[in-house]
Amino acid sequence: MAPVIAELARQDGITSRVLASGQHRQMLDQVLAIFHITPDYDLDVMRPDQAPADVLARIAVGMQPILREFAPDWVLVQGDTTTVLAAALAAAYAGCRVGHVEAGLRTYDRRNPFPEELNRVLVDHASDLHFAPTESARQALLREGINEATVHVTGNTVIDALRVIAAQSRPAHEPQVRDGRRLILVTAHRRENHGRPIREIVEALRQLALRNDVHIVYPVHPNPHIWEPVHQGLGGSENVTLLEPLDYLDFVHWMKEAYLILTDSGGIQEEAPSLGVPVLVLRETTERPEAVAAGVARLVGTRADAIVAEATQLLNDPASHAAMAQRANPFGDGRAAQRIVAILAGRQPPPWSPTETTDYA
Repeated sequence: MAPVIAELARQDGITSRVLASGQHRQMLDQVLAIFHITPDYDLDVMRPDQAPADVLARIAVGMQPILREFAPDWVLVQGDTTTVLAAALAAAYAGCRVGHVEAGLRTYDRRNPFPEELNRVLVDHASDLHFAPTESARQALLREGINEATVHVTGNTVIDALRVIAAQSRPAHEPQVRDGRRLILVTAHRRENHGRPIREIVEALRQLALRNDVHIVYPVHPNPHIWEPVHQGLGGSENVTLLEPLDYLDFVHWMKEAYLILTDSGGIQEEAPSLGVPVLVLRETTERPEAVAAGVARLVGTRADAIVAEATQLLNDPASHAAMAQRANPFGDGRAAQRIVAILAGRQPPPWSPTETTDYA
């Protein structure tokens, strides 16, 4: 959302304010600092081991006096977190129009990812404007009966943010990788991967770390359902570095340095192809099939043997790696925020070139 916030601030005649829920406090504060954003409102809802319903209730209640005081014409929400669902419902109940940035993403499995798939479906049907990142997302909305006049293909603002950060990226943590070893960057934290899936992922990483030509770097999510099995299974392993979560600026640098990325993240499926880094998606489904269709990502699931097999192919076969390492931007050209703000202001948005590629390295 940072590019949208910046674009709104540049417009005459528009007054905008930023509300942060604080759902993921540590990660939120890092991103706010990097993009020089100071929230006008901070609900500070973070509590240890809280359930999605608790987050939903705190945000919906906390937003009521803010919506009465500011009385916005539009409330913009982005993505599929419980924060987004709560904010959209609170705004709709208060009579505010809702614009959903990153609308139309679907896996068609309400339990995977959970609760994100349920959240984004509900938010799209509560929204008055839908900013779809791709034509595929637009078609998903139309199939659900969303009014076509409210749906706009804008590209994804994550690509806008990547362009800004990649230009200034600098590492606070120098990669501890031996000469000649290839960097495998890992992120895995999603709720549906708690339990057996994360243990399978850890076993796959343990096997890959036995190779003499790779070094695995894993910034580990602080959630104990992830942190504990990862550190139990990989702590002290040779060729593995476990880090605290990195801020976005540092993480973009690590993505640029990586030979291969293993992730269950949604945003990284969009960012890594722009950097020319192959992605193995550690999930059973993805709401971003465009990357798979473009050949820059593969959906490999969470079974250890499948993860090892797919990673080994890319490590052993330079042609397979090269085929996936093509730089492509199926999710936008870095001007999504300009289009979103133009549409809100009733202006003609800039033309979009979905085939445009940009060198972020």
